[in-house]
Amino acid sequence: MTVTPESQPDPRRHMPATLRNREAILAVLQDGVLPRHGLLLEIASGSGEHAAFMAPQLAPLLWQPSDYEADALPSIDAHARDSGAANIRPALRLDVTARPWPLAACDALLCCNMIHIAPWTAAEGLFAGAAAIMPAGAPLILYGPFRRDGAHTAPSNADFDTGLQQRDPRWGVRCLDTEVTPLAQAQGFARDRIVEMPANNLTVIFRKR
Repeated sequence: MTVTPESQPDPRRHMPATLRNREAILAVLQDGVLPRHGLLLEIASGSGEHAAFMAPQLAPLLWQPSDYEADALPSIDAHARDSGAANIRPALRLDVTARPWPLAACDALLCCNMIHIAPWTAAEGLFAGAAAIMPAGAPLILYGPFRRDGAHTAPSNADFDTGLQQRDPRWGVRCLDTEVTPLAQAQGFARDRIVEMPANNLTVIFRKR
């Protein structure tokens, strides 16, 4: 029996949070954060909806999506095809804790909503791996919830943190000031800018020294 494309399951995943935050994140990226040309590596691309929405509006910058989960890659590539964008590369499987990364160099890195839904070793791997492939001045951009000076910025973030740790005690909302920034500095990154975002999230821009 011939299997037609119409009879095959749709590989595209959909994440409601992506639809809510993508315009706000794009506005930050367009505000002098990214180089005009080169390659942006997206870590933890998830469904691929961020790449499909943002990459066409950032051309000619190339967008390299990636994810730890191999079964996420078909969704990422399907959304990329639907976008019609010529500047999205095929998705890579990338484990931030493994060495070497499957990419020799990038000019910018974007990571949304990963370091709190992963063990701390993922944050360590993210900065160490990025340090090995990014040139001086290149931006590393994190988006998500953070604690500041050890305290949650909103009751909803505290509740979210409790829920994360109930799911996995290795997860949790990280402190930008006492955990993430010192980690970044140890790997040769300086904190450049903090942008307050909707729903008590932050976009944090580090630059390679």
